[in-house]
Amino acid sequence: IVLLRALVYWWGEILAHRGAAKVKEYLRQNLLNHLFALGPVYGRREDTGRLISTLVEGVEALEDYFSRYLPSVALAAIIPLGILAVVFPRDLLSGIIFVATAPLIPLFMVLIGNLADAWAKKQWHILGRMNAHFLDVLEGLATLKLLRRTLAQGKIIARLSQEWAKATMGVLRIAFLSAFFLEFFMTVSTAIVAVALGLRLVAGTIPFEKAFFILLLAPEFYAPLRNLGTQYHAGISGAKAAESIFALLDTPVPRRQGGQRMAEGHIPDGGIAFQEVSFSYTGAQPALDRVSFTLRPGERVALVGPSGAGKSTLLQLVLGFLEPQAGRILVGEVPLADFHLASWRKQVALVPQAPYLFNGTVRENIALGRPEASLAEVQQAAAAAEIHEFILSLPQVYDTVIGKGGRSLSAGQAQRVAIARALLLDTPLVLLDEATAGLDPENEMLIQTALGRLLAGKTAIMVAHRLSTLELADRILVLEQGKIVESGTHQELLAQKGVYYRLRQAYRGVA
Repeated sequence: IVLLRALVYWWGEILAHRGAAKVKEYLRQNLLNHLFALGPVYGRREDTGRLISTLVEGVEALEDYFSRYLPSVALAAIIPLGILAVVFPRDLLSGIIFVATAPLIPLFMVLIGNLADAWAKKQWHILGRMNAHFLDVLEGLATLKLLRRTLAQGKIIARLSQEWAKATMGVLRIAFLSAFFLEFFMTVSTAIVAVALGLRLVAGTIPFEKAFFILLLAPEFYAPLRNLGTQYHAGISGAKAAESIFALLDTPVPRRQGGQRMAEGHIPDGGIAFQEVSFSYTGAQPALDRVSFTLRPGERVALVGPSGAGKSTLLQLVLGFLEPQAGRILVGEVPLADFHLASWRKQVALVPQAPYLFNGTVRENIALGRPEASLAEVQQAAAAAEIHEFILSLPQVYDTVIGKGGRSLSAGQAQRVAIARALLLDTPLVLLDEATAGLDPENEMLIQTALGRLLAGKTAIMVAHRLSTLELADRILVLEQGKIVESGTHQELLAQKGVYYRLRQAYRGVA
């Protein structure tokens, strides 16, 4: 019996840990794939710290759930049933005692379940808040130092840490308490079997060999049930983590995935057409309200308007991160929703206002969309983006690691790296989102030169306010409260003395 138990537990441990590792790998991959499908709009809306808790601590919390709790459940079902199958044919009374005393342990687990569940839920909630606050403090460290708020933030983190420690101790207290009572119930149950067998042995109603055999089986019968109770807190913690994981996996993707592939290298005849497109964020006024316009192949259109007019939303719709709630977007004669997203995005390059650079080399960041590009191609794109000379001054030239977010680069240098990235992609459609905002005159001049090269022969949509960028546009669309209120060239719109004229006057006054 001892040897069989050792073999069962040994194989169980190996299989459980292998299974847990596979499940964690599968979940992480699925979570990342689902986050990619949800897109950056979801990432901006959700608390990054809580997402990190789900992706890291949440998945890790399932280790004990799959490697310890679930095997305990299986063993608690299999081993007692197997022992009952052996005991009942040999001694009916002992089998009845086993069946009568076995529910004591599961009953106790049910009684403490609600209390354990409440503490585990509280612990997981505080952990998410603490992670989110740590991330906020790290990202806003300079602001906190400047405003002399580091001490206050330190107190908040200390308070959250104390709350988390208190919740953790609450979970552990329940675990220790349950372990004590489970050991007590197992001892009492085994004692009941032993006393019953002893009395019957004295009375001569059961042979010694049979009584001794059943007495040896008694601890083996209760041990899996006790072990299940011991691992019950791991099951509760894993269940709480699983709730957040599956809540993320159940979040609906904002747009459906079409299956049609798009021919690379050009925008189809007919261009890109917005037909009565509307979109609203939850609980907000329409970001776009029945917007209609056509972007012809090779045409460059600028979007101008006050903050909140819908310019960035329009770009998100073109990129496929959002889907129109009314109306449709056509590429050629085909609805954008019918195209496979990866196929469509191969045709698009985006230069945002604040480009994100990853913790890698300059070359890796420029070649992010084309990792197979040669060094000569990367250098050619960098030269066209007016960043090559600066890169040559770096310690390891193109192999220099620039750090997370490009922290070793200025805003203008990071912007030119992003333009080099877009130049290397060489897509037929280019999107610019305030690509020159907040730059000094020298950097703006360099970037305008680079943008001129990037846009040569391309179809483009540009969100811009600077006159130097607007001069690159063939047509300007003026948005206000989600609607196109004016359309024309720079000079035509100035002559109308409408919304565009007022925006230009206000911008000149600020400048």
